[in-house]
Amino acid sequence: MIIRLFFTVLMEEKVLGFTRAKVRIHNPADLTKFDEIELLVDTGAIFSSVPRPILEKLGLDPVERRGLRVYGGALVERDIGGLLFEYGGNRAVGPVIFGEPKDTPVLGATALEALGYQVDPVTRQLKPTELLMI
Repeated sequence: MIIRLFFTVLMEEKVLGFTRAKVRIHNPADLTKFDEIELLVDTGAIFSSVPRPILEKLGLDPVERRGLRVYGGALVERDIGGLLFEYGGNRAVGPVIFGEPKDTPVLGATALEALGYQVDPVTRQLKPTELLMI
């Protein structure tokens, strides 16, 4: 059973050259269970990552464990689940890593592109992009 979360991006900000997004995450089975978290928007990361304790507090379980290559080349194993992301009125389903204590919480490229957004390279703000069906 895939468990999905609602992600509602509340705010984005530019800090020291990085784009960060403050999001609200919900357990879709119980929308009264939610939390707010700030994520680094990382277009080089395929999956998004949220700290495991936050996902567990919302009552979520992973669906599988996978090997992932990290910066520096090491291979680590992490639990993976599914989320429903929402930003700017758009919704999209994407994978999420159950992040461990030293993992950076990120909004990855899969979710960002599925939502129809990109990072403007000049302003470093999220801006809508055209979705292609090819």
